[in-house]
Amino acid sequence: MSPVGVGLRRRAWNVLDGSWLPDADCCPPNRQVYPHQWLWDSCFHAIAWAALGDERAVTELTSCFAAQLEGGFVPHMRYLGPTVGRGPLPDRSSFTQPPVFAHTARVLVDRGFAVPRSTLDAIGRALDWLWRERRTDDGLVFIVHPWESGADDSPRWDDWIGVPAYDKEAYRAVDRRLVDAAEFDAAGVACWSREFVVAPAAFNALVVHALREYAALTGDGLSVARADELGAACDASLWDDREQLWADRPVVGGGAGGGGSSGWPTLDGVLGALATPDEARANVALDQVLDEARFAAPFGVRYVPRGHPAYLPDQYWRGPAWPQLNYLVWVAAQRWGRLDVCETVARWSIAATESSALAEYWNPETGGGLGAVPQGWAALAATY
Repeated sequence: MSPVGVGLRRRAWNVLDGSWLPDADCCPPNRQVYPHQWLWDSCFHAIAWAALGDERAVTELTSCFAAQLEGGFVPHMRYLGPTVGRGPLPDRSSFTQPPVFAHTARVLVDRGFAVPRSTLDAIGRALDWLWRERRTDDGLVFIVHPWESGADDSPRWDDWIGVPAYDKEAYRAVDRRLVDAAEFDAAGVACWSREFVVAPAAFNALVVHALREYAALTGDGLSVARADELGAACDASLWDDREQLWADRPVVGGGAGGGGSSGWPTLDGVLGALATPDEARANVALDQVLDEARFAAPFGVRYVPRGHPAYLPDQYWRGPAWPQLNYLVWVAAQRWGRLDVCETVARWSIAATESSALAEYWNPETGGGLGAVPQGWAALAATY
């Protein structure tokens, strides 16, 4: 693996330490731009804290469940200030985000940190809520707002959104409209939508991966069975032979029958390698990470292939590389023993973290920083 220099490790620690809020037990991603707690950001922060040998790894992971509801739902935001309108709940979002927390707990335990049993129990309840409340008739997991995917302005949502990606005010208006289109249960949790319901490839893969990680930590056989069932459903319903990637499946809105934006190739489609039992499919998807015509770039991994009409390397979710997605590709490559992919992704990530000044995301062709600078999850470079 590519060695991480002492200087970069120090800068990674400084970014997290500089954002740390002792009263909230977490790091906002960036105090000025993103002043609240985001679920999967905090999971990635905890992974970085652990790589840096800091006990706040456990504290930040545990804080992800401070806003968990009794039924198991974990919000994608915990407000560390005034309500910001992500549904009817006054102090937290009514939407969720990918369940990276089980993998985070596994990383912490593997690095010698003691994760409290209460946190493992909270993870189990969260995964059970997804399984119980968020599955389609054919067994896939669905989301009800682009925020829940983690990739909120992905070109995959264009058939639902219907406005240019660069028109930020129009996008914000659509986000607000989709909140209004959501349906909420008695606890204030989003449970359906009149306009946007989709079974995303990456979200489903991350649920499979989370179930396996939770089972590895607890010995829970039911989670193994659920992971096997959902992994098979992903291969049966989401695999795209033409792109040789996994694609999203529209449930409400977004068109149907393939050929729309939900099937456009993005890095989300590679993350199915975290879930599939099919080694051949995993490898053909991971091969595209190293293909310059697809996701490989001097400061990769591109989110959108270079030759796709949607590719805009400086535009939010239209092509830039992202620290957290690079990390997840690296984890997927580890699962299949793809050291070539691991080493390349690590090298790109370290170089881009340096060149971008620990940015939220970066231009994969130049390494120039984009979005918030610095951003907490850029500290993931310390893991390589």
